[in-house]
Amino acid sequence: MLFAQIMVNGLLLGGLYGLMALGMALVWGVLNIVNLAHGAVVMLGGYCVYFLFTGAGIDPFAALPIAMVVMFALGYLLQRYVLNLIIRSAQLNTLLITFGLDVVLTYLAQLAFSADFRAINPSYAGANLTWMGVTIPLVRLGAFVTALILAGLLWALLQRTRLGRAIRATAQNLVAARLYGVNPAQLYAVTFGLGAALAGAAGGLYGMVSQVTPYVGAALTAKSFVITIMGGLENPFGILLGGVFIGIAEALAAIYIGPTFTDAISFGLLLLILVARPARSLRGA
Repeated sequence: MLFAQIMVNGLLLGGLYGLMALGMALVWGVLNIVNLAHGAVVMLGGYCVYFLFTGAGIDPFAALPIAMVVMFALGYLLQRYVLNLIIRSAQLNTLLITFGLDVVLTYLAQLAFSADFRAINPSYAGANLTWMGVTIPLVRLGAFVTALILAGLLWALLQRTRLGRAIRATAQNLVAARLYGVNPAQLYAVTFGLGAALAGAAGGLYGMVSQVTPYVGAALTAKSFVITIMGGLENPFGILLGGVFIGIAEALAAIYIGPTFTDAISFGLLLLILVARPARSLRGA
């Protein structure tokens, strides 16, 4: 029964990790940018939902669409007026500038919100559902279902809409996309905004199952990187499966090794990936 509980906990947490990685995978696949500021955007999404809940009294799940709109606007502006300036330069430059953005966003968050830990605790935070002797926290279940819904919406956007076809065409062949009338600068900004919106939703959900602090972004960026490599850049549901793998591995490590070793799982896999497939890791899965 303990093993079943561990698997359920890992599954639910992994769905949230997969949602975090979706935004990074989208930006990486289309813009060819490994966004080192991704975790900082997740963190800002968490703060956005936190203040909508504590300040405006909006239910955290209802606040997610608002946070996504705010993060979309932030992502759009960052790409259009900052990242777009170096979009065709060497990959090292994009790594440096996104790292710089991560540092700036982190310290601005500390300045604005302090370094205190913040948690989003609605009235149903402690509610559980028991099934066959396994306890399922409703908040984590809601986060998992939300991740599935957003992954499905992203897949539908990419496969069924004109914008999605333009995004896929640009990712596959920029020259051909230009010939069909695609404006790369506009499309890149929209894509980066979509990635930031997904990160914002993940941040809000993360604040409900854990705690948000200005310095949580680095670990979340590393997890997203590993999951993106494992799941690939083209299939949102592959990303979710990668997140589930990490979530289950962390849940097993927390019980059988120790809770302080959970982050070591992600960073250990990151090191293995960089050692085993360094070139492919930086080009994309």
